Amino acid sequence: MLTLAELLHPITPDRFMADYHDRKPLHIPAGGRPTKAGIFDWDRLNGLLAQSAIWTAANLKLVRDGAPIPPDQYCTRARTPTGEVLRPAPARVDVFLSTGASLIADDIQSLTPELAALSDMLARTFGASVGANAYGSFGGVQAFGTHFDLHDVFAVHISGEKTWQLYESRADTPIAMPGGGSDPRPYYQQTRGPLLQSVRMRPGDVLYLPRGWYHDALADGPVDGGNASLHVTFSVAALYGRIMFGLLETAAMQDPAFRAYMPPAHVDGGAALQRHLADLGQRLSALAASPGFRDTIAGKQAELAPRLPAYGLPVRKPLTLLRPTGAPPPATGPLGETLQWAFSQPTFALEDLCAEFDTVDETALRAAVAAAEADGTLKRV
Repeated sequence: MLTLAELLHPITPDRFMADYHDRKPLHIPAGGRPTKAGIFDWDRLNGLLAQSAIWTAANLKLVRDGAPIPPDQYCTRARTPTGEVLRPAPARVDVFLSTGASLIADDIQSLTPELAALSDMLARTFGASVGANAYGSFGGVQAFGTHFDLHDVFAVHISGEKTWQLYESRADTPIAMPGGGSDPRPYYQQTRGPLLQSVRMRPGDVLYLPRGWYHDALADGPVDGGNASLHVTFSVAALYGRIMFGLLETAAMQDPAFRAYMPPAHVDGGAALQRHLADLGQRLSALAASPGFRDTIAGKQAELAPRLPAYGLPVRKPLTLLRPTGAPPPATGPLGETLQWAFSQPTFALEDLCAEFDTVDETALRAAVAAAEADGTLKRV
């Protein structure tokens, strides 16, 4: 598993956070040591593509000259137990690839151990959801024109060469694509600004782009596989302020002040309503600044990085059964919700508790249960 330090080497994580994260792009050449490219390769991509049942028009796409190829041109309708789906037809896909189309395999972050481990590391480091896409391109045919993304990007180059053009413009903390559903390409061309940097990506290189940074890329190097280029991008989408609104509403409604009627606006020329709103605002401010609300947000961040699966078949794992003794559960905190769940059950399995709260650190959870056993509030069955 690559650590953040290994992914960024020779840039240290501290320097990355201080100088680059959410500030400016960073190109990290492999320096003759393409070990980072080992997270993926053409053989593994081909192996995944051969598992035709996992692909639909939604997660396997073809693009050529900046425009997506309509799914009905490379897919066929396949019957599944849940209904019909548009499934890529390998022979049709091959024809389009022969014409120079690029292939994009989306949502592959859990399909190999290496991709899953790197995605998990990024998710936990940045408190973010992480997705991984593989891009297979052929020399001289551009897939996407200039654009920006709504998330940070870590691109790891696997095979061949590709030139990325980075422009001076950056969209200001974007949360939606421009154009309102119309073709955004003219907008990107008009707003990307002058060329800032041309980056030549080779096997083992890493490129970091903050969200909103204008860029485009073209496979154009003399490489093995007939001018083919392969890279994997990891999209890192952290939570932002909007998430507070729904969570604050849920928390605020526990306070009777937020359930009370508001004074009519005409009373005292609006002064009574103004005082009422100011009081509610102060209560919201105190609630948002409270440790409990911080823990709520921390829990939402943790939900973006559930524990990696770890099957051990054919071993049948034993269950550790426990029951509450009648004493109240321990005080709240990051593990408060998990312990409340445990103490609400007549009996429960420790393993079921870990499965129910798969975003909570398992070591901390087991330690909390052990502490509850030690103080007599939980007892083994």
